[in-house]
Amino acid sequence: MRKIYAVSVLCLMCFTMLAVEFCNTNIASADLSPEGLKALKQYLYQNNNDIKAIRKKAENGDAEAQLNMGRMYNQGEGVSQDYKLAAEWFRKAADQGYAMAQNNLGLMYCKGEGVSQNYKLAAEWFRKAADQGYAMAQYNLGVMYDNGQGFEQNYIKAAEWFRKAADQGNPDAQVNLGIIYYVGQGFEQNYIKAAEWFRKAADQGDPQAQYNLGYMYYNGQGVSRDYKQATDWYRKAADQGLPEAKEALNKINSNR
Repeated sequence: MRKIYAVSVLCLMCFTMLAVEFCNTNIASADLSPEGLKALKQYLYQNNNDIKAIRKKAENGDAEAQLNMGRMYNQGEGVSQDYKLAAEWFRKAADQGYAMAQNNLGLMYCKGEGVSQNYKLAAEWFRKAADQGYAMAQYNLGVMYDNGQGFEQNYIKAAEWFRKAADQGNPDAQVNLGIIYYVGQGFEQNYIKAAEWFRKAADQGDPQAQYNLGYMYYNGQGVSRDYKQATDWYRKAADQGLPEAKEALNKINSNR
């Protein structure tokens, strides 16, 4: 589940994009992303880039070392990339209750990297991490419920998990919650709340949230109609390269 696009087909496009983005390379995981790579490099630096010592810690049951061995094999950082070994190390840390490792293992089951693709097991690992309050796992669990992957499709539960992650400041969850309120799926339709959640994500710099908020100002949905605000938010999104925002700005300029 992901964000809304397109000025004229807001509701139609939102769930098309939401369903597609979950199990591709852009799914929600700071740990297996450039941010995660940065955290891994910091961990390596703190341990003098001594991979043998880190491996020994991991073999002795250090959950943080196990997590980072998994990161190394997942990213191919300091070792040859090997998703199977990455999954094995994540599982060792996950079995000790390490929420980040549980989420990572769920992602690998979702994508079928290093393990056979299995949405049911992905959902189970996301749930373990989500129950510990890990926001990205809560977001991912919401997507699983929304898509009916690993669980029977349940929009109400999806909305509940998005709300948990959104309350922790997760921008993807905030955008999805905005979509849910906009469409009225899982919660009662409420444009005011939709705009509020889009604003929270937009204020964090999320370009599609910025576009969505611009759309709502342009159409006076949940906020007072304000073409200047609409233009400002469209421009913020366009400056980050969002094509739909650029198109919206072009339409506004051509009508002047």
